[in-house]
Amino acid sequence: MIHEREVSVAADHPAFAGHFPGRPILPGVVLLGWAVQTLGEVLGDPLPACEIASAKFLRPVGPGTKLSIRLAGQPGGPWRFDILDGDWPVATGSLRASQA
Repeated sequence: MIHEREVSVAADHPAFAGHFPGRPILPGVVLLGWAVQTLGEVLGDPLPACEIASAKFLRPVGPGTKLSIRLAGQPGGPWRFDILDGDWPVATGSLRASQA
């Protein structure tokens, strides 16, 4: 199963405050949060408890960037996420939803 979501990074996103003056870069935790939210859309749980099995941040993300978040996997198994700026990967990794 593959699921895709588009996200536009607002120029005034609060995470840019102080991160970093003169060259705003979106913190990786925001990217991970969007990956988890996307998994929640797939699972029907707005904020699923999950394990971040792996995560790599490959390129900085600045204000105004349009991102594509792609998840591939099956319920009960690991979910691979890829976050792309056009054709360029900015983050990749693997999530596993906790069994409640």
